[in-house]
Amino acid sequence: MAGMGRSSRAGRSTDRSRTEPDVRPAATGPGGRAHAQGPLTRPVDSGLAELRPDRDRPAAWSLLVDGAPQSLVDLADPTHLGFEYQRRLGHLVDLVAPPGRPLTVLHLGGGALTLARYVAATRPRSRQQVAEIDTALTELVRAELPLERGWQVKVRGADARSVLERTPEGTVDLVIADVFSGARVPAHCTTVEFSALAARALAPGGWYAVNIADGSALSFARSQVATLGAVFPELCLVADPAVLRGKRFGNLVLAAAHTGLPLAELTRKVASDAALGRVEHGRALADFAAGATPATDATAAPSPAPPPGVFR
Repeated sequence: MAGMGRSSRAGRSTDRSRTEPDVRPAATGPGGRAHAQGPLTRPVDSGLAELRPDRDRPAAWSLLVDGAPQSLVDLADPTHLGFEYQRRLGHLVDLVAPPGRPLTVLHLGGGALTLARYVAATRPRSRQQVAEIDTALTELVRAELPLERGWQVKVRGADARSVLERTPEGTVDLVIADVFSGARVPAHCTTVEFSALAARALAPGGWYAVNIADGSALSFARSQVATLGAVFPELCLVADPAVLRGKRFGNLVLAAAHTGLPLAELTRKVASDAALGRVEHGRALADFAAGATPATDATAAPSPAPPPGVFR
């Protein structure tokens, strides 16, 4: 999510995406764009993409689409997660299995493939699939910010839900949903039915992680807690306290599972981060979502649009 750190979209369909041409490994070798080449702007399916050199890290690049920050990639250090919501998703990657154990991961939304790079670097031999509807964006990222050879990452140019529907049952250790159309989570990726598809894809002990954005009354976030709670017995939420109080628009990360989540370990990791964060679960999370109605395919709406100027 832009400003807060948007990294993907999956609501827009194009002729190119329906053909799903992109099922080969995404790794294209070492190297990549150098800061000396300067920024790069190029039209993609979802708008105008820009690669902008990072001021603080000599091999890092910010990806923006239509002026909204999408991802930060450090070609020299794929374990660096520049956006706070991505670090929180990284904490879940760290905790879903013992350190170093390879994972099978399904990323719904790809952007610059920041989380896929993190998984590949921290858990060698992991097998990953990415659903990214914007095939032109994927081509740009592959060309300018290539993945390392040997990383088992495949990118499908298709809608996130269509890929999730075709994922074999019980085969994925971690499903990460970071799906945005523009600056909003599309309605068809916010429902009980969508969450049930994610639950179906998970292997025993697997987790479902979701990045959303909301502000003010947090009606969308409360509904999403109720939605995941209708499918999963275990649930927690991680966000900046100011976002949880409705003081600013920002990202919230939800984690759901059929088995217990490592709440103490996650809380410690969140507390160690430079950005303020709070983990809500149990009674506090139930109180947060009190009165909220789960979203279904018949009733769902997209997440709210960010307020004007939030990305400046």
